[in-house]
Formats: sequence, C-alpha cells, structure tokens
Amino acid sequence: MMYYSRLRMASVIGVCLIGLALCLPNAIRQPFPSLPWRQIHLGLDLRGGSYLLLQVDMNSVAADRLRGLQDETRQTLLHAGLGYRNLATTAHGVTFTPRTPEEGKPDLKALRAMPMNVPDEFTVSQDETGQITLALSADAARQRAYDAVTQSIEIVRRRIDATGAIDPEITRQGEDRIIVELPGISDPERVKKLLGTTAKMTFHLVADSAIGSAVPPPGVQMLPMADGQNPLPVYSHVDVDGADLTNASASIDQQSGEWAVNFTFDSTGAQEFGNVTRANVGKRFAIVLDNKVIEAPVIRTAITGGSGQITGGFSAQQATDMALLLRAGALPAPLNVIEQRSIGPSLGADSIRAGGYSLAAGFVLVIAFMALFYGRFGWYANIALVANLVLMTAILSLFEATLTLPGMAGMLLTLGMAVDANILINERIREEVARGRTALQAMQAGFERATGTIVDSNATALLAHVMLFVFGTGPVRGFALTITIGIVTTLFTTLLLSRMLMVRWYARVRPSTLPV
Repeated sequence: MMYYSRLRMASVIGVCLIGLALCLPNAIRQPFPSLPWRQIHLGLDLRGGSYLLLQVDMNSVAADRLRGLQDETRQTLLHAGLGYRNLATTAHGVTFTPRTPEEGKPDLKALRAMPMNVPDEFTVSQDETGQITLALSADAARQRAYDAVTQSIEIVRRRIDATGAIDPEITRQGEDRIIVELPGISDPERVKKLLGTTAKMTFHLVADSAIGSAVPPPGVQMLPMADGQNPLPVYSHVDVDGADLTNASASIDQQSGEWAVNFTFDSTGAQEFGNVTRANVGKRFAIVLDNKVIEAPVIRTAITGGSGQITGGFSAQQATDMALLLRAGALPAPLNVIEQRSIGPSLGADSIRAGGYSLAAGFVLVIAFMALFYGRFGWYANIALVANLVLMTAILSLFEATLTLPGMAGMLLTLGMAVDANILINERIREEVARGRTALQAMQAGFERATGTIVDSNATALLAHVMLFVFGTGPVRGFALTITIGIVTTLFTTLLLSRMLMVRWYARVRPSTLPV
C-alpha cells in the first residue's frame, strides 16, 4: 500500500502524458495532418446549427399497407381462378364481394393462406350479405408504426451522413416523431428537401389502352408526370420494386450530354427486371418516383444486366440528390417538418464563454478550498484534479464525443465530485493522527479505510449514470456520458496518482508529523 515500484510509477505517469497528448488537438487549430488527431465536436447549443422536429405520417403508413393488401388480394384471387366485385379499401381493411355466392368459401380459403408480414396481421371474415373483409389487427398496426419510425431514423441518418454533416444527432421522440440536430448547418433547406422526399421508386407497365379514358379501369391508376405533362395511366401492380436497388450514381449521359442517374439492382431485382422486360418487349415501362412518372420509355429488348439509367432533364444537383436518395433507401412514409429552430454561432460562442467561465471559476474555488484546508496533501489533490480534467478531455477526444452545455455542466460537477475521494482520505488520516498513531501508520490506515468507501460510492454512481446514458436521449445522454467518464478518471487519479504523490513525498522526507 505504501510502496510504489518504478514500473507502477512509470505506468501512472505514462497514462497522464498520453492523456495530455490526446488533449493537444483541441488547443491547436490545425493539427499536424500526418498524425491521426481526434478532437471533441461541439454540439448544437455550442456550435450553432439547426434543429428539426419531424413527424412520420402514420396515416400514410396505414394507407400504404392497405394498398398493398388490396393488391395482394387481387393477385391471390386471380391466381386461384376466382373473381371479385367492388374491391375497395376501408379505414381498417379491404372489402370485396365474391363473383358468385358459391365462390365465398374458396375465396376465404385462398385469402387465409396468404403470407403475413407479422403474426396475426389481419383476419378474413364474411358477413351475412356475403361481403368479405380483410381487417388489419390493432397490434399489427402498432408494430408497423413502430417499425416505420425505426426505419425512418436509419434512412434519415444515411441521407444526412451522405451530405457531409458532422456529428448529427438523430433521436426518436414519442411514438411518431424524430428529432434531428445539425451542428454547424445554419441553412438546412437542402437537408429539409432530402428528408421531405420519400424517394419510393417503383416500376409499372403503362396501360396504353386506358389513355384518354375519363375513369381508369380497375387495377389502373392515373399518375402525374414529373415534367407537368398529362397524367399517364399505369397498372397499380408493382412489377419491380426500387427497394431492390443496391447502388445509384449521377453521371452525364454520353449520347445526350445531359445529367442522368444510373442504378443497379441486387440479384432479386435484376431477375425481376429481366423477366418483366423480356415478357413485355415493345411496351412502355414507367419509372415512378413518389407517385410521379419520371419517364416511361419503350422496352426495346430484354434488360438482364440488372442496371439501368434514368434521364429527365436533371441538373447536376438534382441528379446527385436523386442518386443519394436512392442509395439511402425509401422512407416508409413521408416526414413532415413540424418545428424548426436555428441557433446562430454567436449564441454558441456565448454559451462556450459562459461555460468556460463557470468551469474556470469552479476549478479555482475547488483548488483554493483543498489548499486551504489540507495543505500539502490538498495540493497533491489539486494536481490529481488537473490530471482528472486532462484525462476526461482526452477520452472525449479519443471517441470524438459531442460536447454540449449539459456535458460542460457534467464536467463541472465532476470536478466537485473528484475531490470527495481525496477529502475522505485526508479526513481518515486526520482521524488516525488524532488517535495517536505515527505518520506511517496514519497514512496506511487512512488509505485502507477510505478505499472501500470510495470504490462503493463511485460504483453506485457509475451504474446510475450508465443507465441514464442507456435510456436517456439528447442532452441527458451527453450529461451522463461526461459524468461516467469523470467517475472512471476520478478513481484513477485518486487511488493511483494522488496516492503516489503522497507516498513518494513520505518516502523522500520521512516526516514525524503529517501536513494535513
């Protein structure tokens, strides 16, 4: 307990020096590019930027599933050689009337055999009038809504990362909302446009026979053209889904010299794309993005390579953004911006200045208190306190953490908590001196009695803040992260560094009384 080997001393001092080296990039504007420097990122409240509160359109989620269920019902009945009348969607399901009363039981049998996305997703029943209803269950609807938000968060993250935004914060709020914080971005219009685009791409055969019809026949829908021309009738059935895309990129078409978007399918999409184009040579094939027809070229030959190109008079930025959206994937539902706030860099600078002043003031007061009440041992505690602050900054830099105002508050609180362990040790040493023990015995007993209390108290605080980090969101997580790191560094500086300083002083001086 009272002996420190040279290896142990070198290890403690080495950790402190490594921590100091990791802190340096935060104080240097342009670190040496040849070295893998890591720095602390400033959060939205310190750096300035934009705050967006998005809401997932749950009505669209339900409507999209109902349209899919309606199409699945139509395809199932047709494949089974069964007919239907008045196929339509309601608020909670799909309804239709069998072609003949005798087809009621075969209809029920075929529909109940349809695959479900989740267990017990829907029920199939027939009422007294003969109408058959496929009703979505409430549990399945809630699960689908939850999955839609989770999927939206992941897609939003991919889209924002592709714009080059540094350290965005994307979290869930409630059942249907997403918070997006963009430090350093004061004009988020492009990001809002990217997030407001569902980017759901599908491929449909064009119903040329319905062109000019006032009312499209069943299974056909009129979709507007992206260039503003007359709506085009396309079959509702999705022949190829854009979800099977694996890559998309913007390039200049060698023939026309215009910007285009090249896309590539995975094996499943390539096979479906090849089968559809092989069976429909000479027909028009519409490329639909967010319910708008981008273009509808004629299939000249079977396309089996699993790749294609979209042209439509794009600018360079439009082609780049469309390729980004297709690579990131389609949102399961539209996102609506219901709140937007911008924080200027001047407010962030004021926050940094105020936080720095509070941190410096608290640091000076703690040092003065320890020096005044505990003398030489108090100064050793102050040295450990400085090392504690350096190690906290080093760890935050190593993981490129985001520092926010709550994080700065956590650092200040850690400084106050860090001296508690030294106070316990010094008070225990005082008690042992008052009992008449020698200097060596007092230090030995003081260390032993205080260590258990220090470890227990910090362990419980560590568990509490780890749980706060796991279950918290936003600023709460930043505060908990800072405190958690501070507890670890406090244990190191108190149980190893400050004790080493005290032990080395005693071994060199061999005093008869202790300066405590």
